[in-house]
Order: sequence, then C-alpha cells, then structure tokens
Amino acid sequence: MENDLVQRIASNPKYQELRAKRSSFGWWLTLAMMVVYYGFILLVAFNKEFLSQTIGSGVMTMGIPIGFGVIVFTIVITAIYVKRANTEFDELSNAVIKAVTK
Repeated sequence: MENDLVQRIASNPKYQELRAKRSSFGWWLTLAMMVVYYGFILLVAFNKEFLSQTIGSGVMTMGIPIGFGVIVFTIVITAIYVKRANTEFDELSNAVIKAVTK
C-alpha cells in the first residue's frame, strides 16, 4: 500500500512542479545568503580600514550597521521563503494530496 502511494505521489505532475519550484527557489535564496554573508566575511578579512571608519563623531563604526544588515537580510529572506511556502507551495501540496488520495 505505501509503495503504491509513494509511486503515485512521485509520478504526479503537480508533485514534480512542487519539487522543481521549491528546489529552484531554495537555491536562489541560498546563493543570495552566501553572497551577503561571505561578502561581509571578505570585507572583514580584506578591508578592515573601511569597516573601522567611525560614523559621525560617535564610536560606532561602519562594521556594526553592515553586520546588522546581514542579520536583517537573513530574517527578510526567511520571511520571503515562509510566505511563498505558505501560499504557492502549500497550494501545490494540497493539489498533490487531493489527486493522490482519490
């Protein structure tokens, strides 16, 4: 029974579409996060002078808001994934469930 169910799910075109869209979107978000994170790390490694510049007359340096920006970027792309998962990906999942459990 379970092998038959797995086979029906795997051969469903909506499931194939779900896998392709989710995988592609995940890779794009991963790439974006890697560019931002490793860009910051490379900046720390090779351009300390830029990051150590003070902002205004206070003690805050450029590195603090840039580092904070990396954290905010992570939260934003997580929210983007969750929003898409709760709409488009859930709709496709429900379509697969309906088609397979008939």
